[in-house]
This record gives sequence, C-alpha cells and structure tokens, in this order.
Amino acid sequence: MEANDVTAVAQVLAGDRDSFRVLVERHSHAIFRLVFRMCGNEHDVEDIVQETFLRAFRSLNQFESRANFGTWLHRVAVNCALDHLRRVRRREEEPQAFTREEESDPLQSVASAAPNPERLLLSVEVKKKLEGAMVELSGRERAAFVMRHFDGCSIEEIGRALGIRGNTAKNAIFRAVRKLREALEPMVNT
Repeated sequence: MEANDVTAVAQVLAGDRDSFRVLVERHSHAIFRLVFRMCGNEHDVEDIVQETFLRAFRSLNQFESRANFGTWLHRVAVNCALDHLRRVRRREEEPQAFTREEESDPLQSVASAAPNPERLLLSVEVKKKLEGAMVELSGRERAAFVMRHFDGCSIEEIGRALGIRGNTAKNAIFRAVRKLREALEPMVNT
C-alpha cells in the first residue's frame, strides 16, 4: 500500500489532481477515527478531516517519498486537531453571555428517557469526567494516547507522526495514562 501511496503522490505532484482522491479514500477512515478520538464532536471532526486533507494537498511537495504517507498524514491530522482544540479552549476561556432562554428553559434539565436511568447517569458522568481529563492532557500526551490506545499505533509510528523520539512517545503515553487514572479514580472508588 505504501508504494501505491508514493505513486499517487508522484502523480498528484505531476499535475494529476484526481490521484489525490485515491489517497483521500484510502486514508480518510483512519484520519476520521484519529481526529474523532482526539476531539469527540463529529461535526468538528468532519471539518478537521477536511482541513487535514486540504493542508496535506497544499503541502504535498514537502512530503518525502522515502517516508510513509500514512504517518505523514497522521501528523498533519494531529496538528489540525491540536489547532482546533486550542481555538476551542480559547473560546471557552472568554466570558460567555447567556440568554434568558438558556437560563429559564425547563427542558434543559429534563433527563433523557432511557431504560436504566442510573446507568445512563453514571455513563454520562464517566464520559464527562473522561472528556475533562482528556482536555487537561497536553497536545502531545493526548495525541500519543489516542494513537496508541485507540488506533493501535506502535511507539515508532507515534514518534514519527509527532516528530519525537520513541522514548519521548512512551513517556507521553505513560503521563497521559497516569493523569487519566488519577482523574477517573474517584469514580472507581465510590
């Protein structure tokens, strides 16, 4: 598959823009999964995946054919996702004005009709706690954790995608796991 990627890249660089579609079709699912696990919001993920392929297309001349295109594309996706998370964090830090509708809407506080409300509530709490803990991870820790534990990437692949050494990638994953355990520990011990 790597040889096909290199061939497609060469064809795109030679002026055949339709060859880029082959690369998009081949890698879009993996990039979507990576970005979704980093960001969580499907609407945002679609925009970030689009931005990833747009950036990749624009900077395709920087791709070195001796490298793995998938790894290079993962790095572009991680950078796009981290840029998005930084923008979101900045927006969240700005003071928000609430409208009267948001303050007084009684439907906002009604729980969903689920078969088991206690389990649903616990699930929602765990998900919120995990999302909060993931946001607290550094960009490198979050990317390394997602690539390792959700995408099954090797330490070497993570290192290449993030532009770091293997030991640095291992340390980032270790720190992420430790921080997530600490954040989720109160829920497990209750």
